[in-house]
Amino acid sequence: MHSYIKPLVKLFKANANPANAEPMAKYMRNLFPYLGIKTPKRKALFRDFIKENGLPEISELKQITLDLWNLPEREFQYTAMGILRKYSQKWDDDYIDLFEQLIITKSWWDSVDGLASWMVGEHFKKFPHLRDKYIDRWMKSENMWLQRTCLLFQLGYKDKTDETLMKSIIIELNGSKEFFINKAIGWILREYSKTDAQSVMNFVENNELSNLSKREALKWLKNQGKLRITN
Repeated sequence: MHSYIKPLVKLFKANANPANAEPMAKYMRNLFPYLGIKTPKRKALFRDFIKENGLPEISELKQITLDLWNLPEREFQYTAMGILRKYSQKWDDDYIDLFEQLIITKSWWDSVDGLASWMVGEHFKKFPHLRDKYIDRWMKSENMWLQRTCLLFQLGYKDKTDETLMKSIIIELNGSKEFFINKAIGWILREYSKTDAQSVMNFVENNELSNLSKREALKWLKNQGKLRITN
């Protein structure tokens, strides 16, 4: 374990709350153990740790991230993502391989969605030449979480969304039996509907989406009273 995170691990374990840990793990289908530190407390502890210890050198960031990721308790993976985000302006282009490794390791929506929108989305903005190569690779991988990342990396792009790419990915993945793929199809369409409502309504009307994808895609438009499709 990297020396930088040893006091952080000690701090978190000293603040463990077994009464919280069981329901937190249950919420995540008992895929990961938890210390029982809820998000506000965890973030406060992390801020205190940074005040006392500062941030690590960028040269140590990858190893620190992996060491945190390899710890059993889920709070450490969340903290790894928090540290990574603080360096978003300093990532080299090869950080995409680290993000890929994290996406396919200890995979679940709570880590993958943050990695997709916060990390991969920002990285492709900074290094656009990487985008098509990795999207193509991930779409062919048959790894559900990498494919979900292909759908969700543009979540925060708004009017900068590559609509053609987004729709081509949706069409390729449409018909999936995976809940997390169909949910993500609806999610990215719902988010884009806030930018171009008509485009999303037309797409939903003209494509046989799953009920889940369709419902999620139109949720915001329906709530806003803007829904205008014929079926």
